[in-house]
Amino acid sequence: MHQLPFTALLNQLLAGPVNALLNAVHIHPAHPTAPIPDHVAMQVLVFAVLIVFFVVTRASLSVEKPGTLQHIIEGVYNFMDVQSEEIIGHDNKRYLSYLITLGLFILCCNLLGLIPFFETPTGVPVVPLGCAVVTWFYYQFHGLRANGPGYVKHFLGPVWWLAPLMFVIEVCSHLARMLSLTIRLFANMFAGDMVTLVFFSLVPVGLPVLFLGLHVGVSLIQTFIFVLLTMVYLGEATAHEH
Repeated sequence: MHQLPFTALLNQLLAGPVNALLNAVHIHPAHPTAPIPDHVAMQVLVFAVLIVFFVVTRASLSVEKPGTLQHIIEGVYNFMDVQSEEIIGHDNKRYLSYLITLGLFILCCNLLGLIPFFETPTGVPVVPLGCAVVTWFYYQFHGLRANGPGYVKHFLGPVWWLAPLMFVIEVCSHLARMLSLTIRLFANMFAGDMVTLVFFSLVPVGLPVLFLGLHVGVSLIQTFIFVLLTMVYLGEATAHEH
């Protein structure tokens, strides 16, 4: 069974506990000696890198002498703040921690495949699906928090006698958002990986560098679109009916 080096290391260290956990919930991995697949290992790596990044950033914060890292984070925060305030409204700061964390996680996953001996976890459908499902429950929760039982009115439409039909349509529409977020991110990252791989196999020097740049551009755009749609869904869910 082919494994990336980091995946093999994780399986060597954690195969026993992971197998015990999976067996406890009646899941039996196809390869007990390597129960952690590559895309899970890549997410673990991104998670660990982000934790270290946040800790280092927090430790280096300074009012008198802000460093380069602090300027970058402040730029990201201000950008997210402006974008979310325009879309969500004045209560946008409540959601900034989730939006920034989501964006950094997706961006790191998108770019990870550019490093030799690693792969792009968002090029595997289950990873974008996980982000989409978490986002779906997140904005539904905040919709209920902001509007209480009145949140149901978002699903009923303005015409009372069409409410039953509109409820079914709106529920299907909200469920389809998970599929839309998943396919958009997965398809673009998978296609980017395939194009880069093909050109590296055909022309190993020179031309593939252009496609590496294209991959970076696609990674940034797809991260922005995913986070932007999350803001839109949050804005719709937390809006108060009048």
